[in-house]
Amino acid sequence: MPLFDAQPALLVLADGTVYRGWSFGAMGTTIGEVVFNTGITGYQEVLTDPSYCGQIVAFTYPELGNTGVNPEDEESDRPQVRGAIARNITTRPSNWRSTQSLPDYLKQYNIPGIYGIDTRALTRKIRQFGAMNGGISTEILDPAELLAEVQAAPDMNGLNLVREVTTRQTYEWSDPTTSVWEFNPATQSSEEERLTVVALDFGVKRNILRRLASFGCRVIVVPADTPSEEILKYNPDGIFLSNGPGDPAAVTEGIETTKALLNSQKPVFGICMGHQILGLSLGAETFKLKFGHRGLNQPAGLRQKVEITSQNHSFAIDPDTLPDGEVEITHLNLNDRTVAGLRHKNLPLFSVQYHPEASPGPHDADYLFEQFVQQMRESRKAGARG
Repeated sequence: MPLFDAQPALLVLADGTVYRGWSFGAMGTTIGEVVFNTGITGYQEVLTDPSYCGQIVAFTYPELGNTGVNPEDEESDRPQVRGAIARNITTRPSNWRSTQSLPDYLKQYNIPGIYGIDTRALTRKIRQFGAMNGGISTEILDPAELLAEVQAAPDMNGLNLVREVTTRQTYEWSDPTTSVWEFNPATQSSEEERLTVVALDFGVKRNILRRLASFGCRVIVVPADTPSEEILKYNPDGIFLSNGPGDPAAVTEGIETTKALLNSQKPVFGICMGHQILGLSLGAETFKLKFGHRGLNQPAGLRQKVEITSQNHSFAIDPDTLPDGEVEITHLNLNDRTVAGLRHKNLPLFSVQYHPEASPGPHDADYLFEQFVQQMRESRKAGARG
């Protein structure tokens, strides 16, 4: 972007740190928790991921917007971030799939961004002192004035943001992964074997729904506050607990609903916040990570096998609070040894703290969808025998 066309912008963190740069996207002021993502690709998927609601995302990769944006790569119907931070920004993208530039896309949805700052220094700051609130503004260029607004904003601890992103109405999802992007031949399933999955929407990504549909599931997406009795009226073969933003412990309706659903003994699969909600419903506790895990190359595993995973979360399950003898840890984040996967020893319940459906990738953990389908088939057969 030519600097003679650029508008000044200001980024101020809650600790008073000031970064001066230039505006891209919408003009105005935005406040949110400042976090960083280390992915080299997939910026559009990041920006439209509902799990980023309430956050301003700094991209560590220095070039942003080179491939533009397109409708096919959206994980929801609009950008969900409060703001974006970049080192360099492109206004003239070069890619055959591009339909719009990134600055124009953010401007369309009134999302401010700032570029031209030292994103390496910002990332080191967050890693050292932890994720914290911050503000981007093109209209408040006095750091003290913007700092006052930042410090008045609520902390992410205790914040229920699911209400902002969950669907307002129940709907059915039927679109699978398109054939040009399909990478797993095991997704073929006959109509006779079609399984019904009810997805509890805490902020679900579209690619999760595509993967479930690709494995032959009929997917019914319901609002996060849907009572268990309503969910069971669909006679589902399985329950899916989706990803989502904010503090999982604050999503009390989702925890209570999941507790009630466990009594049905139907297979349950949780991803990201769904993993945390499942843990909370089993009696565990969660805690906030210093700066979270956000990127496409997080190693997860336990015994002699490592999966490279996509992750995006601020909170984790406290392993010391898991019920003894009932739940086993199946995966650890191998960077910091936090819990990355759970399985119940007696009930068909499992969850992971990462994204096996990740777009643009990696796809190491796509087998987990097969595992969920297999559990549902076995549960259906057991019910038929009973």
